[in-house]
Amino acid sequence: MPMLGSAAMLLSFDVAPEAVAEHDDWHTHEHLPERLSIPGFLRGTRWVAQSGQPRYLVVYEVAQLETLASEPYMARLNNPSAWTARMMPHYRGMSRGFCSVSGSFGFGVGHIATLVRFKPPPQAQAVAGLREWLLHHALAPLPAQPGMGSAHLLEGAMTPAMTNEQRIRGADAGVDWALLLTAYSPAALAAAAVSEMASTQLESRGASGVIAAEYKLHYCLTHDEMR
Repeated sequence: MPMLGSAAMLLSFDVAPEAVAEHDDWHTHEHLPERLSIPGFLRGTRWVAQSGQPRYLVVYEVAQLETLASEPYMARLNNPSAWTARMMPHYRGMSRGFCSVSGSFGFGVGHIATLVRFKPPPQAQAVAGLREWLLHHALAPLPAQPGMGSAHLLEGAMTPAMTNEQRIRGADAGVDWALLLTAYSPAALAAAAVSEMASTQLESRGASGVIAAEYKLHYCLTHDEMR
């Protein structure tokens, strides 16, 4: 499966317009290398919105959910560098989810993506039905379609602890469930989003608060590259 671990951290946010250029330099040359040097962090990808909001999507693939509560990671969060401390106040509307990878289909990472965020239904039986439909009917066939690359279901599984980094930028919102589809063809990605991941499809199965945005890959780094 294309996700490199059994868990992922999903972040979506805006940055104050006057800080975008410096943010991208900091995120590329300091922040991602710092995070990917932490044991258990396997790959980090930064995406920029082509349509929809917010501007940025960042995905960290990690070995297991416990990686996101590990001592090395918490030490970084509670001891931000001077550059990190300078950048944090420029963040806007941060959503940050510690997620289990419930399903991951296909191989590789397409250079364009659709992110769909939503709340699952409150009833346990409806949750099971939605998960079953997504994993076995909606997502699994997508990577085999021309133009598509991969499809993932992420479920919020742990509440992030308050840290010094978060205190500087303000409290983060959480993430419930999310779908991440990647592709190499914009037309194929748009068709998949409309036919399989449309809000009407999800809402008919009990999902609510469906929000979708399209992204283009901006930068990628792996743990192996940091060795």
